[in-house]
Amino acid sequence: MQIDPHTLTPEATYRLLSGLVVPRPIAWISTLSPTGVVNLAPFSCFTFVSNRPPLLGVNVGRKAGRRKDTAAHIHSRGEYVVHIGDASQLNAIHESSEEHPEDVSEAELLGLATLPGETVTVPRLRDAPVAMECRLSQVIPFGDTGAEFIVGEVTRFHLRDGLMNDGKVETLALDPVCRIGGPNYATLGRIVTLRRMQQTEKSVV
Repeated sequence: MQIDPHTLTPEATYRLLSGLVVPRPIAWISTLSPTGVVNLAPFSCFTFVSNRPPLLGVNVGRKAGRRKDTAAHIHSRGEYVVHIGDASQLNAIHESSEEHPEDVSEAELLGLATLPGETVTVPRLRDAPVAMECRLSQVIPFGDTGAEFIVGEVTRFHLRDGLMNDGKVETLALDPVCRIGGPNYATLGRIVTLRRMQQTEKSVV
């Protein structure tokens, strides 16, 4: 089967790519509106792009040509929090993707408790196993639909007790979820451990 991408609508291309580029980690992002409403939404075009300084990157598209609340708040405030949710929070992660007016707090609607940020003004989710407070570093536009790759510097890591062992994250204890195509998600499944490869020490250029 061959597909000419020029024959696809933006929506059809999104469905194709989101079904092929799998599994994708989910950035569960809290932002604060200009009136102080806590917005919460999941984004699965998500990765880290630097370790010094620690930089996270997430692609945020538009709806009907307008920035989503998450992107609009990040642009205006320059601060946000990226959470990694676990399997027990899967339903809340999914439900937080539903579109609401800007004055509706998804965190409040879903009964998710928050705590004040320590280095940012945006609250974080109390029960998420991981929360990373971020300050906006740069925004890179891509494509014809107004998508933006938002890069933020992590200013504070919050990890649930028991997730770190000898400086490394215990992935099974984290129990993260990932996005597949459509309203489909997956958990870790079987973990295969292979031999450790020799690595050159990472350093500053």
